[in-house]
Order: sequence, then C-alpha cells, then structure tokens
Amino acid sequence: MAVKEKIGVVVSDKMKDTCIVAVDDRIIHKRYKKVITRTKRYAVHDTTFNSSIGDRVRIRETKPMSKTKNWVLISVLRKSAT
Repeated sequence: MAVKEKIGVVVSDKMKDTCIVAVDDRIIHKRYKKVITRTKRYAVHDTTFNSSIGDRVRIRETKPMSKTKNWVLISVLRKSAT
C-alpha cells in the first residue's frame, strides 16, 4: 500500500501537539466540466511546534493517534509572511 501524502495550509494551531491543515483538491465536474475546489480539514500531529497559521506544509497518513488524528506533519514547505 502506498503512503498517502498531501500538501495543505495550516488554519489552526491552538491545540497541544495538533494543528488543523486545510487541503484543497481540484476536480472536474462529470457533467458540466467545471473545475471545482473542495477543501478538507485534517487534524495533524505536530510535536515540534514548527508550524503556525498560514504555513504551507506536507502531511503523511499514519496509524490512528486519536479519534480524529490520522496524519503527521512531515515538513514545512513555506513559512507564512506574518
């Protein structure tokens, strides 16, 4: 089984060891052929506290750590301007 990795933006970092990452997926509507952007939010395990709101990060799927947390932070690709 392949390891799933996604790239998203940190939208919340108020919890201990956890941040919320929003990942945008672009799909084409089957009938109307219009590009649709769908956003999904993932609870991500972050023990290093390197990420802050607005950072672009890479996350990887892992074994469940809690009820909603199945992803771990791999790296920060780009820090936010603020």
